[in-house]
Amino acid sequence: MIRINDILDKMVEHNPDANLDVVDRAYIYSARVHAGQVRLSGEPYLSHPLEVAGLLADMKLDGVSVASGLLHDVIEDTRATSEEIDEIFGKEVAHIVSGVTKLSKLQFKSSRAREAESIRKMILAMADDIRVILIKLADRLHNMRTLQFHKEHKRMKIAQETLDIYAPLADRLGIYWIKQELENISFKYLQPEEYERIKNLINKDKEDRDKYVETVKEYIKEKMEANSLKCEVMGRYKQYYSTYYKMVTQSLEFEDLYDIIAFRIILDTKSQCYEALGLLHTMWKPIPKKFKDYIGVPKPNMYQSLHTTVVGPFGERMEIQIRTNEMDRVAKSGIAAHWSYKEGKMFDEKVGKTFSWLQDLLETHRDYHDPVEFLENVRIDLFPDEVYVFTPRGEIRSLPKGATPVDFAYQIHTEVGNQCTGAKVNGRLVPLQYELKTGDAVEIVTTKGHNPSKDWLNFVKTVKARSRIRQWIKAQEKERSLSLGKEMCEKAFRKYRLNFTAMLRSKEINIAVTSFNYKTVDDLIASVGYGKITPLQIIKKVAPIRETEDEDSSILNRIIGKVRKKKVNEGVVVKGVDDILIKFGKCCQPVPGDSIVGYITRGHGVAIHRSNCVNSLKMSPERQIEVEWNEDMKERYPLKIRIRAYDRFGLLADITGTISKSEANIINAKTHTNDDKTVDSYFSIEVEDTAHLKRVLTAIKKIKHVHEVKRIDN
Repeated sequence: MIRINDILDKMVEHNPDANLDVVDRAYIYSARVHAGQVRLSGEPYLSHPLEVAGLLADMKLDGVSVASGLLHDVIEDTRATSEEIDEIFGKEVAHIVSGVTKLSKLQFKSSRAREAESIRKMILAMADDIRVILIKLADRLHNMRTLQFHKEHKRMKIAQETLDIYAPLADRLGIYWIKQELENISFKYLQPEEYERIKNLINKDKEDRDKYVETVKEYIKEKMEANSLKCEVMGRYKQYYSTYYKMVTQSLEFEDLYDIIAFRIILDTKSQCYEALGLLHTMWKPIPKKFKDYIGVPKPNMYQSLHTTVVGPFGERMEIQIRTNEMDRVAKSGIAAHWSYKEGKMFDEKVGKTFSWLQDLLETHRDYHDPVEFLENVRIDLFPDEVYVFTPRGEIRSLPKGATPVDFAYQIHTEVGNQCTGAKVNGRLVPLQYELKTGDAVEIVTTKGHNPSKDWLNFVKTVKARSRIRQWIKAQEKERSLSLGKEMCEKAFRKYRLNFTAMLRSKEINIAVTSFNYKTVDDLIASVGYGKITPLQIIKKVAPIRETEDEDSSILNRIIGKVRKKKVNEGVVVKGVDDILIKFGKCCQPVPGDSIVGYITRGHGVAIHRSNCVNSLKMSPERQIEVEWNEDMKERYPLKIRIRAYDRFGLLADITGTISKSEANIINAKTHTNDDKTVDSYFSIEVEDTAHLKRVLTAIKKIKHVHEVKRIDN
């Protein structure tokens, strides 16, 4: 366990004027309030905040950050309060600690909503003070290092969340060493067999590779020294997860990867970097389209470097990165390398502008009040790959890979996006679904009075575009539902000889608004149109009447129309509602274990979709209803999988045999052989749940020459 004196020594080494007093006081306070608490490993709980503080000191952060790291769990896990932290350590520390604190003490509909809200709170606090996420990343890194002490299902859940949220955040902040360690540990627990396979492949023949590295380093040093360029040359091995990711995404075998080993040249100045690049290209032939200039056009996380791929001294492909010492420092530490809080000073404004994507997340918060929906959009916004395009004025804009002209239009302005009717890329008209590429010059064609289309949600990639389109759809839905709600209420009120218009002006209507937890009368009436409540429920609140026949007894019955008695073995339960028609979305084919949502449909009951289904995202959140899997019932559910493999004799027989041995039923099968001798096989199978599906996919992955197996949507 790291000691407080080790942390203080690190801080003084990096900054002799560091505020050690606040760190010392935070240590004493944390030790007192955590006294008697132990971790799952059996160690004193204090070991965790100390390790987190040690990681923050390694990142060369200021005293306030390190103190906040020592205190990051006190509000959640002890009797300490934010007011007490404010009083003892000041507003700055209290704000950061509050931003890092999870929301475990608040009540939410589900644990998933709580986790989503916790991440939302962290991101909102991070947009205000980036130190929040730096502490959270250090916290998550130490928790991942001790993940073996959790039960298996908890390990899987934490590892998946880390891979989905925290590793991409570290990437966007440019802190690659944290990103890589988080990815590798997550990979180890999520896919242990693949992890061991990649590890063994990389470590195989390591002695020969080490000799190769030394030989190439000497060639490069000799060339640079001969041209009076003083430099440092390093060789590095690719990380396990990034190797696996590249094999899967590019359909490559391990033997086909050329960048298992990459070289890095560190120089003093920017001009020397370009000079070194020229010398390398005279030594070894460069591969066309494999050169990237991140010095001229830095990545959004401030990363700068020249990347080139050449045919090396032994006829092999070889990747080389060229950068200055300062660029290398930023590449290793990301935003932490630009830290300028230095005991009370504000953060560098230029650096803040570089991280403008944080403000986009903040804007997303204003549009999405459902924490689970917000989290889904955070996942979308954390795309690691970027493309760089030009506006008609020559300004550079960065967008996620796969972004379209509609995404570009919304990044310019919401009104430009809403009124977008066409686009020109490099002077040529292109479809709105066109995927932009780095270097494209984009011009948007707008038409006044034009409105967004629901279909755009099928191809837009940015959170801003998605949220603005859904915002418009929601406004249109509300307008229609308000009109329908009024019509239904007028009809019902007339039936009981009541004047609906007069009732809207009375004080009694406010009783109904408050009773159903709405803010305005319009919200209440629109909820009738959405099918959330019935006119009879409003009547009972505003004008007591005699009990009528049991019409409208189910909240949803009137709006849904078609109702059937729930089967005894129904796999999904609609919370608070019985006897309801349920249908599963064919687009996403949910199975037990998937996170699901229900949507009220007109005349077709409740449609069940996976939470991240594109089609469910098109539906109005007002129609959403809480649903859950019935864990007592065991059924089989259909879904589709895609298998990519190198063609060989007996491949299909091996695949079908493996699926059958895994106790999954094959409904349909289709294969397609490509020109490069690879085969794409599509199977519709029936499984019991996601755990069963995982067993099937793991078994298929073990088949010879199979290099990718994944679940797909229809």
